[in-house]
Amino acid sequence: MEKDILHEIIARKRIEIIRQKEAVSEARLEEMLDGKITAGHSMKEALKTSPTGIIAEFKRRSPSKGWIRKEADPTEVVSRYGQAGASALSVLTDEEFFGGTLKDLHMARKAAHLPILRKDFIISRYQLLQARLAEADAVLLIAAALTPSFCRKLADEAHKLHLEVLLEIHTEKELEHYNGSVDMVGVNNRNLGTFHTDVENSFRMAERLPPDAVHVSESGIASPETVLRLREAGYRGFLMGEAFMKTPDPGKALSEFHQVLMEKHPHQSTGLYPLSHPKNTQI
Repeated sequence: MEKDILHEIIARKRIEIIRQKEAVSEARLEEMLDGKITAGHSMKEALKTSPTGIIAEFKRRSPSKGWIRKEADPTEVVSRYGQAGASALSVLTDEEFFGGTLKDLHMARKAAHLPILRKDFIISRYQLLQARLAEADAVLLIAAALTPSFCRKLADEAHKLHLEVLLEIHTEKELEHYNGSVDMVGVNNRNLGTFHTDVENSFRMAERLPPDAVHVSESGIASPETVLRLREAGYRGFLMGEAFMKTPDPGKALSEFHQVLMEKHPHQSTGLYPLSHPKNTQI
């Protein structure tokens, strides 16, 4: 019963992809990409070298909370995110459940020069082609939505398209999906079946994550203190959306969060913790 919501989303996603292919075939997407596949901005490197690692998300709604900012303009929001100190961006492109579109991703790319993650329920190579055409730099692969073998296939295909891969897991068992084409491993603190959120999940998983991937904590992060604790546990990326999007001015909210985060640690100029010696301990 825990994965009822996720199963519903994936079932709808399959129908959505069929309809999209009827409008624009996979072969046509490949033709449109011919000669245009080049490496973009590295999200992995941006997180490794950033003193804060904030992945600021453009998010209009969620299945659990409904509309957050229905009329939000991606150009305005991501521009402000960039000015406020974001290390990377995440743009939700699922329309039915999250109110996002590929157009949002296109607009975000034109408005920002940061690495951009296409955040969606990716279950097809077709969606990888869409992401590359929209000039995304990375894609999210959700372990709970894929078999380990198909996850590897999609990750390999993503790399062929010069897209980095953020593998999202929630449990230790889902580490079976980790493979050599995964660049970043994200621990989702939100259960995708029940949408219950518990940030302590990242601390529980910290020592179990593969050391050669950049570690990202996703969802439920609301305070600079939590980010600092997560960095001590070895995380370098912190995906945050609702904490900013629910405010009247998401860019201002990020700017204030970023400022407090930098003030709370004395090593602002060189990074909050040395990357060569992360403290992979649970707190």
